[in-house]
Amino acid sequence: MKYFVQLIYAFVLLTPLAFPCISHAADKQWQSFINDYNQHLALKLKSKGIPGGALSIVNGPNNSFVKGFGVTKIAKGRTVDAHTRFRLASVSKTFAGSLTAKLASEGRFSLEDPVSKFIPEFANTSYQNNLKVYHLLSHSGGLVPNAYDNLIESRMSYPDIVEKLLSVEPICKPGQCYGYQNVMFSLVDEVIKTSTKMDYARWLNEFIFAPLQMNDASVGYHGMVIDKNYAHPHVRGRKRWHTARLKQNYYKVLPAAGVNASASDMAIWLKAQLGYYPSVLSPEVLADQTRPYTHTKKELRRRVWKKHLKEAYYGLGWRVYNYDNETLYYHSGWVQGYRSDIVVLPHLNIGFSLILNAETGLINELTTEFIDRVLTYKRQEK
Repeated sequence: MKYFVQLIYAFVLLTPLAFPCISHAADKQWQSFINDYNQHLALKLKSKGIPGGALSIVNGPNNSFVKGFGVTKIAKGRTVDAHTRFRLASVSKTFAGSLTAKLASEGRFSLEDPVSKFIPEFANTSYQNNLKVYHLLSHSGGLVPNAYDNLIESRMSYPDIVEKLLSVEPICKPGQCYGYQNVMFSLVDEVIKTSTKMDYARWLNEFIFAPLQMNDASVGYHGMVIDKNYAHPHVRGRKRWHTARLKQNYYKVLPAAGVNASASDMAIWLKAQLGYYPSVLSPEVLADQTRPYTHTKKELRRRVWKKHLKEAYYGLGWRVYNYDNETLYYHSGWVQGYRSDIVVLPHLNIGFSLILNAETGLINELTTEFIDRVLTYKRQEK
């Protein structure tokens, strides 16, 4: 009996020592995974002459990898660091989705409210009371895809573009078909302003960026160029990349494409999406924004994704995919001179963001390679 007691005592003393060893081994394996991907990414960017990039990877609440690559512009550019600002383009929609779900959960308005309640001009159109708030953010308003996106590139003001939008006949009833939008998506700004007496940009700055301490993040053109630490846009010429002029046009549609952020900011945003800032984005909000509102069958046929996707939907500013039997939330962005991707794997507690200051399809390859690698890594752990 004495020997048994001594054995138990020895086990109790030794057991706590075992867990740090296991944890340390897991940390080393993850660091090796990160190093391998980081090296692969750096070689790929260099091989294509991509000027600069910002990478953010998170694994749980305390494990973040943030890195800048290259330069802000080809000639006399600064070195990209963790705080260099990039345009997020349509990845901005993820912020609109989260903020709208947050305000709805606080009772500021309902996702089921008709848009005409906030924008009376819609009451006298084909939409009447059928167009709901959630239709705006799930691209299910019934319009032909990308309606009047061409006018965003013009000198026409956003209110004037919306006035033209009101005259467009829907191709289906709201909620019955998918049509990706930028102009209609951004009407959520007016919904928020009418219901709360405060505009979208202020809500985002004061109730998302500030409490999350996303210190480099901003909304709009002036926030992008507030100092010199921002990535300039680049477009491809016949043989090389050229620095382009930073255009203001897509800043007309702030919810759809108006956010700027750094690699440091995006690591925080990924953690918020994984549920680590519940005082800012509650579990209820995260669930609401990723409900599969709209079936997006077209995504199943995209060359980069079609081998992996089993189901594809759109939530509120987020794409919702079944990728090789793993649920992931995703969005991409593309505006002149920039590409961006964000991936959240909620059941694995992993998030990924990559932003480039060049219009290149390479980002599709780099993102899917990360997803494939991390799924293999996690499944081998089991």
